[in-house]
Amino acid sequence: MNRIDQRFSELKQQGRKALIPYITAGDPAPQYTVGFMHALVDAGADVIELGVPFSDPMADGPVIQKACERALKQGTRLVDLMQMVKEFRQTDTTTPVVLMGYLNPIERIGYENFADQAASVGVDGVLIVDMPPEEADEIGPLLKSRDLAAIFLVAPTTSNERAATICAHGEGYLYYVSLKGVTGAATLNAEDVAEHLAPLRGMTDLPLCVGFGIRDGVTAAEVAKVADGVIVGSALVNRIAESLDAPETIAGQLKSVLAEMRTAMDA
Repeated sequence: MNRIDQRFSELKQQGRKALIPYITAGDPAPQYTVGFMHALVDAGADVIELGVPFSDPMADGPVIQKACERALKQGTRLVDLMQMVKEFRQTDTTTPVVLMGYLNPIERIGYENFADQAASVGVDGVLIVDMPPEEADEIGPLLKSRDLAAIFLVAPTTSNERAATICAHGEGYLYYVSLKGVTGAATLNAEDVAEHLAPLRGMTDLPLCVGFGIRDGVTAAEVAKVADGVIVGSALVNRIAESLDAPETIAGQLKSVLAEMRTAMDA
């Protein structure tokens, strides 16, 4: 069983919801990323989304755009991410890792090469923002044959017909975008999220995880009442941006932010 499926099965048995933090690999510099990943697990992360830095992250707001710029300035490449996951796996063999990013860096190294590397270092899932299921004919089978979950996004504007197509192709979990806008947007309505998740539950058994707009323990707990998982990115990446002058303090700050969410969700 894929580590993602295993983790969600365990959480369901425990009556708990998944907490899924996102950080951009290589931000503020590549040598910190693995330490941040372990800190997030210590604070209660169930799955880690590791962002692949890209020069044109169209779905992301300024916070994650700047994180990508910092990581690229440090020379972070896709091959470096693979080494980070490999190093993480030396001491953590159970926490699922999902690579999240855009198609261009993957196309540069080739689909098959990417799938081989990801599987060999211990990646569990891949979320390619600008690759809808209709365009996944080539890479989809390569991921599936290596037990790498292809994770897709569903938005508030997605029609039921299209959502059904996405659900039919999706694996691991479904990433529901809670807001019309980019990552880091500020307003989130849990009742509205619940309304949109209801029809999706009739289309798929995949866990429904919600991202965009999760800022703190209060918003995480609200979303956890209606979803199977809570995804938090900008709140963490923003903390990194605020501490660039003292990078040695960042791991502790990330733990603090995430631990507050974990406590609120479990209360």
